[in-house]
Amino acid sequence: MERILVGRFGAPHGVRGEVRLQSFTQAPGDIGTYGALVDKAGTQRYEIKTLRPVKDNLFVARVAGIADRTAAETLTNIELFVPRAALPPPDEEEFYLIDLIGMAAVDEAGTAIGTVVAVPNYGAGDILEVAPVAGGETLLLPFTKAVVPTVDVSARRVTVVFPDETVDPAEER
Repeated sequence: MERILVGRFGAPHGVRGEVRLQSFTQAPGDIGTYGALVDKAGTQRYEIKTLRPVKDNLFVARVAGIADRTAAETLTNIELFVPRAALPPPDEEEFYLIDLIGMAAVDEAGTAIGTVVAVPNYGAGDILEVAPVAGGETLLLPFTKAVVPTVDVSARRVTVVFPDETVDPAEER
């Protein structure tokens, strides 16, 4: 069963078992509406009892079965997933970031650049990580409309326009 990453537990909050929770959902509060969330392996279940907003996509959560700070500490950095079937289908011209993994990356002329291998976000926005066709280090490109103007889900490809400060791997040859 395919699972979609929807959030991550952070540090404990206080001494009564609450924990910080970062939501990755489009509407951040929706993370509390999916029912039980599971860890990456799908073996541990976490039921969010209450959510209190802190800012933007950050909440303080109370989790079933977690009653003190020590128990909350065991949740730190656990990624939270839901079955894909629990999420609504994306609207037209929308997609889940997981859908980008494995897509071909091409330039504006349609020449293959590589394959999308990840879409990390280190705090400053999503990044498209592309493994070049010729091999070598992966390319890290800002996942913006200027750099990735087209995402064609049905054709399984993204079009990349290299920003001025990057080097097209084809030009390095």
